[in-house]
Amino acid sequence: MAEDQGQRLAKKAYEKELLRLQEELVKLQEWVRVEGARVVVIFEGRDAAGKGGAIKRVTEYLNPRIARVVALPTPTERQKTQWYFQRYVEQLPAAGEIVLLDRSWYNRAGVERVMGFCTDEEYWQFMHQCPTFERMLTESGILLRKYWFSVSDTEQERRFRDRLDDPMKRWKLSPMDVQSIEHWEDYSRAKDEMFVYTDTPDSPWNVVESDDKRRARINMIAHLLSTVPYHETTPPRIELPPRPEPRGYQRPPRDRQKYVPDHAASLE
Repeated sequence: MAEDQGQRLAKKAYEKELLRLQEELVKLQEWVRVEGARVVVIFEGRDAAGKGGAIKRVTEYLNPRIARVVALPTPTERQKTQWYFQRYVEQLPAAGEIVLLDRSWYNRAGVERVMGFCTDEEYWQFMHQCPTFERMLTESGILLRKYWFSVSDTEQERRFRDRLDDPMKRWKLSPMDVQSIEHWEDYSRAKDEMFVYTDTPDSPWNVVESDDKRRARINMIAHLLSTVPYHETTPPRIELPPRPEPRGYQRPPRDRQKYVPDHAASLE
């Protein structure tokens, strides 16, 4: 269970600091592009722990051609016959790219382990190979950061009920999410065992207390920025050219094109 962090972070303080951190993320992005760095950030945690919200705040002002979110679906029958890490390798960044993994290869140590979607042999093979795999990534120059969003059982249930009651959020709640309530302790044991084998000096886990979503987002982004040796780079100055003089272009009559109806006018 996540530890109590006291009073929730005030909205005004949250929004001010979030904007400051997002400005730094833009600087980080430019540094990644200029230096040809490769960054992988893993977001893991229980269902409704706040991973998606944190990812949205990280990417809000970033260029999607540089900062890419990867949320892989269930593997295909062909992928199930491949080396387990193979489909994740295809998603790794090239020079000048940031990849944010909304869940990752740690599915095998979590939901697959708890729900019986993998065999014991497959599970233990993963535990043996994962530290080596991540060491290969870091030795190749990839900056790998792993975050575990920790939410309490009471807060998780509250968020589930909120999703049930909100038609805009109902899609977030799946039958698998509901089962996670019944398997709370099983997931806790799986997470603890996963940490024993994969919380290594080369790629340590960073736990984010996430009962307070605002605090979790601020803490996670601030930590990420503190672990990357970026610096502000000066982008090339761009000058807008003067608009050329008209050269006889005539716009076609409006009635020859199909316009979107002015729905906004009905709101005035």
